[in-house]
Amino acid sequence: MYLVTVLRNLLIILAVSSDSQLHTPMCFFLSNLSWADIAFTSAMVPEMIVDMQSHSRVISYVGFLTQMSSFVLFTCIEDMLLTLMAYDRFVVICQPLHYPVIMNPHFGVFFVLVSFFLSLLDSQLHSWIVLRFTLFKNVEISNFVCEPSQLLNLACSDSVINSIFIYLDSTMFGFLSISEILLSYSNIVPSILRMSSSDGKSKAFSTCASNLAVFCLFYGTGIGMYLTSAVSPPPRSGVVASVMYTVVTPMLNPLIYCLRNSDIQSALWRLRSRTVESHDLFHPFSCVGKKGQPH
Repeated sequence: MYLVTVLRNLLIILAVSSDSQLHTPMCFFLSNLSWADIAFTSAMVPEMIVDMQSHSRVISYVGFLTQMSSFVLFTCIEDMLLTLMAYDRFVVICQPLHYPVIMNPHFGVFFVLVSFFLSLLDSQLHSWIVLRFTLFKNVEISNFVCEPSQLLNLACSDSVINSIFIYLDSTMFGFLSISEILLSYSNIVPSILRMSSSDGKSKAFSTCASNLAVFCLFYGTGIGMYLTSAVSPPPRSGVVASVMYTVVTPMLNPLIYCLRNSDIQSALWRLRSRTVESHDLFHPFSCVGKKGQPH
């Protein structure tokens, strides 16, 4: 599953970067989402594979902080990228005349950089909160990943400050993002239904359906993981919920975009055709005819 996740996301990145027809803000956000998916799952899965081979489930304190910081960083990046992608669809469908001005390439790069720095700040704040904790040794966490909410339940320090921080953080990166995405799609759907062209309506629905599917998958599994952690489930339930969030979601994201987005499909076919042509060009017998004569 890890190899499939990395290869699928790399294919999308390669297709977007190599095809000039995909040099749009939406595809730019999509390629950054693929990078975030690769980094997100790479922060967790290799450690799990090593643990499986060594039959050990122990992680050092430094390793815990590193994994937790990476988890928070790339989760927030994905959260903000999905919000930007929903806003991009809103502008292109509901305000098409303003799209070249609002979503020009410079603004796209700026939005991505702002997303990264805000996510990095949030990651460092989580690390600072954790460093203030007084913890017992040999603590067992019933989760697949070193996730902050699991650690908060074990903290021996004042829980009021921790709770305030978690509520503010959840509001900023959770509630506001979900509200913005739902608000965007509540305006997008009526605009699509008012389109007179059936082809345009079909293409708009296809693109928005892939974005909405990824949005539901990301937030659905994420909310499921946090709810599972909140009710103190058996260890197996917590692990299954976190595996769905950290492994299955990044693996399915590129598949959803490839199936629902005709532009991505066409770019992948063109990439495949160029790869086959390059292979034939450099093949040792590619310049030899049927009777052994050069073409």
